[in-house]
Amino acid sequence: MDDIDRRLLRDLQANGRITNQELAQRNSLSPAACHERVRRLKEQGYIKGYTAILDPDKLDRSLLIFVEIHLDRTTSDIFDDFATAIRKMPDVLECHMVAGGFDYLVKARVADMEAYRRFLGDTLVRLPGVRETRTYAVLEEVKNTLAIPV
Repeated sequence: MDDIDRRLLRDLQANGRITNQELAQRNSLSPAACHERVRRLKEQGYIKGYTAILDPDKLDRSLLIFVEIHLDRTTSDIFDDFATAIRKMPDVLECHMVAGGFDYLVKARVADMEAYRRFLGDTLVRLPGVRETRTYAVLEEVKNTLAIPV
């Protein structure tokens, strides 16, 4: 990975729909050389894919919540069962096993507080091993980015 690769990755993070021609021009490369570098970056796993970023308000997913999950036991089978179940939940955007005062941090999007109440009571607390939850409703998104510093 050299400085040109880093510039290509920054440009692609900013605009995943940029044409190869424009990307090449912005980075002083021939289109063929640019295409080859991007192909190599994909093959090496630096570029995992491309996606559209959607507006949650327009899709009735305005409420962003974070939930601390405390498990009743911390055993491999509980971890595996919990992870398998949470991966199937479309409202969950992210789930991270963490070190510290709780076991998992879940990031979810729902329509409103009533929808969250249903999600919590009907789904989240019924997951394997869940003993306790703590919910944090987001009042304002100060910074929200998918870009990784390159």
